[in-house]
Amino acid sequence: MDFRHLHYFTTVAKQQSFTKAAHKLHVSQPSLSKMVKALEDELGVTLIDRSGKQIQLTDAGMIVYKEATTILHSLYDLSNSLYDLMNLKKGKIKIGIPPIVGTLFFPTIIKSFRDAYPDIVIEMIEFGGAKVTKMVEVGEVDVGVIVLPIEENIFDITKLGGEPMKVVIHEEHPLSDQESLSLLDLKDDSFIIFHEDFAMHDIIYKECIKHGFAPNVAYKSSQWDFIAEMVAANLGVALFPTSICRKLYQPSLKIKELKNYIPWQLAVITRKNRYISFATKTFIKHTVEAFQTGHN
Repeated sequence: MDFRHLHYFTTVAKQQSFTKAAHKLHVSQPSLSKMVKALEDELGVTLIDRSGKQIQLTDAGMIVYKEATTILHSLYDLSNSLYDLMNLKKGKIKIGIPPIVGTLFFPTIIKSFRDAYPDIVIEMIEFGGAKVTKMVEVGEVDVGVIVLPIEENIFDITKLGGEPMKVVIHEEHPLSDQESLSLLDLKDDSFIIFHEDFAMHDIIYKECIKHGFAPNVAYKSSQWDFIAEMVAANLGVALFPTSICRKLYQPSLKIKELKNYIPWQLAVITRKNRYISFATKTFIKHTVEAFQTGHN
């Protein structure tokens, strides 16, 4: 069996499209179709139902996809193990990271890492925390930087650091003269929060529910600076970690301590029982040390 056939088949299954898979694999669609058909002929089963507008895996296809994914991960781990043995200071790391975390902490961390390990190539992929977590789980990235909590039975977790959330309101807010506010003080306000694929969305929503109310969400965004501008336009209130609050310079904004302590805990995660390369281990160690010394 040609392992390329398994790779091509699993890519088609993930993309749910021969066209998208061919583009991702940099091969022609006819060549890709022949490869998958050759695998079906060799196994003597139909793996993909091509009769509908969107391709679907057959029952046999789902079994082969699951087993093929395991085989390909094992080959990937074997290749990486041998590479590490021969190139102890080289490698490539794919890092999944939410944009907000990348902006706040990682420019200086990446620079100091590249200065220390110039032959290790870093590829950063930006998505919300939920998407990053899924990418680590399925092996699309080597390591993820996320906001806790997550499923601890699936991932190895290295905590980086935490800080409290604060309230950001407009200077004309009725409670702008208060030094600190509780979540219940905000129950009648409009909230401006991050989209659902960001960890802070769930953190804020669950905390409000815990305190007896569902937040009235007026707007959602994937950009913290846009959320801040919306609050500056007096369109609602927001909750931000302390690090973001330090970057807010709009004179119309008031930053208040939150009486209800809501932690914003960052962590580096890898998939349990999966090979971790020398380069990835080195990056995790470097990141932990950077946080311990002030992100420098």
